Amino acid sequence: MCGIIGYVGRRPCKELLLSGLQRLEYRGYDSAGLALREDDALDYVRAVGNLKNLIAAAGSNGSVSTTGLGHTRWATHGAVTEQNAHPLTGCDDGKLAIVLNGIVENFRELKGSLEAEGHTFNTETDAEVVVHLIERHYDGDLAEAVRAAYKELEGHFAFVVVHHDHPGELVGARLQCPLLVGVGEGETFLASMAAAFISETRSIQLIEDGEVVTITEDGARFLDVENGEVEREVIEVDWDLEAAEKSGYETFMLKEIYEQPDAVAETLGDRIRHGELVLESLGLTEEQLRNLRRIVVVACGTAYHAGVVGRYMIEEWARVPVEPDIASEWIYRNPVLSKDTLVIGISQSGESRDTVNAIKLARELGARTVAITNLMGSQITREAESVLYTRCGLEVAVASSKTFTAQVALLALVGLKLAQVRKTLPPDEIEFILDQLYELPHKIEQFLDGNHPVEEIAQRFHDKPFFLYLGRHIGLPVALEGALKLKELSYIPTDAYSAGEMKHGPIALLEEGTPVVCVATDHKGIYDKVVSNIQETRARGAHVIAIATDGNEDIQHHADDVIYVPRSPAFLQAALAVIPLQLLAYRIARLRGLNVDQPRNLAKTVTVE
Repeated sequence: MCGIIGYVGRRPCKELLLSGLQRLEYRGYDSAGLALREDDALDYVRAVGNLKNLIAAAGSNGSVSTTGLGHTRWATHGAVTEQNAHPLTGCDDGKLAIVLNGIVENFRELKGSLEAEGHTFNTETDAEVVVHLIERHYDGDLAEAVRAAYKELEGHFAFVVVHHDHPGELVGARLQCPLLVGVGEGETFLASMAAAFISETRSIQLIEDGEVVTITEDGARFLDVENGEVEREVIEVDWDLEAAEKSGYETFMLKEIYEQPDAVAETLGDRIRHGELVLESLGLTEEQLRNLRRIVVVACGTAYHAGVVGRYMIEEWARVPVEPDIASEWIYRNPVLSKDTLVIGISQSGESRDTVNAIKLARELGARTVAITNLMGSQITREAESVLYTRCGLEVAVASSKTFTAQVALLALVGLKLAQVRKTLPPDEIEFILDQLYELPHKIEQFLDGNHPVEEIAQRFHDKPFFLYLGRHIGLPVALEGALKLKELSYIPTDAYSAGEMKHGPIALLEEGTPVVCVATDHKGIYDKVVSNIQETRARGAHVIAIATDGNEDIQHHADDVIYVPRSPAFLQAALAVIPLQLLAYRIARLRGLNVDQPRNLAKTVTVE
């Protein structure tokens, strides 16, 4: 979760590090810190809270340091205090410091042995053991000390080390947490994500698990902890600085909501050619696709909700059973898998620890695996047999928006490809759905640019203490996602349920004026049932806010407020119905005076279990 950036080069680096941390702050904003190598010592500055506090603490002094580390923290071990903020130094002389993302699982055993040797610990963090381990092994060769320490560590982590006696040098290592090299001219970066240095270079090198990397202004040297030096190719990423900036929007969240037409268009891209659906990176032959007997979708949070949408589409079109599962639960179920099972792992960052572990387990158990992710070179791409990229651009806001609609669009392509190969839909119906799918970006844009009552509804209900969200069929995962957005952004207690299950408990929560948000888009055989559920809530005094399809005048007789979305085939409605729910959550949070880009206690990428 935490954000790491390191720099070695010819320029003073304090402002470069602070700028990089601003683009990584979504990974954690409990505290932040810098370590700069000055001529006489390492200069440390740390602050609790948002990055602005670190910027204020760092001041405007003209540091000429050309080597340094930066860190923004999401607390796991140890309270949110300046003492526990990174960079961490365990040495009495303060010559050695680290920044770390992740968890050291065997820190208690290591800490006990180090204390027995006379090491004194100053923080409550598990990460401090790494400083002392490196100090234990250091005899003048920093990379060798890191390599020796790495072999003693268990868990999942990435860290970078600076030592005053090694000017112009940083050393890093990773195990199942993100860390990559940015290659510039006469300067080199180490960071959790390319976004940290995207304004300076788009050339990167990937670091594999079990490798120690040393960077200088001349580049990077990669050392396998067991087998010596290795080579890593330089890759160009296609993001630009604008993708990491707000581009005139008041927040990253709003920018990314309005980027959804382009995000979905990029996801669909060139994946249909001359009437043929092309998903080469699906990684399965047509025979293997025909022989699939079962699909399991593993994901967390928003990605899980997209996976539930995918279940409805794939089962309907391809007639193959689909089981969406929460990755953190699935991995402990001793799942039953076989070679004719396909496991699809969905993760925006590709670093979500539970989803990565689920894909790794699926391969070990003999299933075929595909990852759906947004980030090239992320951990899930190294664990899955094949990868489908959403290609929807950098998402900075902690609460996901455009990645949900992009994941839904990509899962629709998977469902149609399976239907095409398995011959479960007529060719003309596949062609019709594809045409409608490629209309989605325009329809999303149509809604975003149109007139709708979201603002007025938010004004009336932003101070309510509780919301209930309801949906059926394809509307259920939309309701789940809408409720998650409201909880994440506004901190209002919110429940989401299948509308048919509402009578089995949640209806007890309703009282006069309770806002009930109901996804009531058109779907044969479902809409009438949803209307019945709406009537049941209104009979208890609830105020119903319905998401409905353009042209449906009947819903106005049943709901108190209606937000219309453009008409589309039933199974594609999730990508449209979610947009007003994103905007509603956003506006309610803003009216409550909250920071929507940095919701409390959350971070963008969950790299710990």
